[in-house]
Amino acid sequence: MMERLSIIVVERDRDRAIRIVDGLRASGDHQITVIAEETGLARRIARAQPDIVLIDVADPSRDVLEELALASGPLDRPVAMFVDRSDEQLTRTAIEAGVSAYVVDGLQRDRIKPILDAAIARFHLFHKMRAELAATKAALEERKIIDRAKAILMKARGIDEEAAYALLRKTAMDQKRRVADIAQQLVMAAGLLT
Repeated sequence: MMERLSIIVVERDRDRAIRIVDGLRASGDHQITVIAEETGLARRIARAQPDIVLIDVADPSRDVLEELALASGPLDRPVAMFVDRSDEQLTRTAIEAGVSAYVVDGLQRDRIKPILDAAIARFHLFHKMRAELAATKAALEERKIIDRAKAILMKARGIDEEAAYALLRKTAMDQKRRVADIAQQLVMAAGLLT
């Protein structure tokens, strides 16, 4: 049994919305909100802070896909999108906008739970990958700053790279700070002096 989720369903057609809600109720006791009107969608979704957003679009255009996907905050939460028809470009647009599950002709009650599970799993996988990428980029930037600081020390003091790093590390330990922070201060100070 799936944990209790807060779910927003974006669907204009009442009958289709009822089918989605019925499918969701069959998969667990979820807090479900149906939004039929697209105006103010981003504001309402941001206010509700749902765990997942399900968007059902019978005949999507590129503009509608982008607007709905971006309004639902795909980088903040999983988004599953159901469409009746699609083509390669529409699929690519939805995926690039961050939609976790893009399902063509899949609005069937017994498929809703597995699609939810897949959207949540895919969202968490990409969220983890984005976090790892951000950490890697930050580490690379720190490495560049440390290398610049070492070069400044090597030139100013006439020491080799190992001695420059040792000096940065000792200063960081003495001040109970990170080597990257000390390096950043040194690079900024050197920039002011030149």
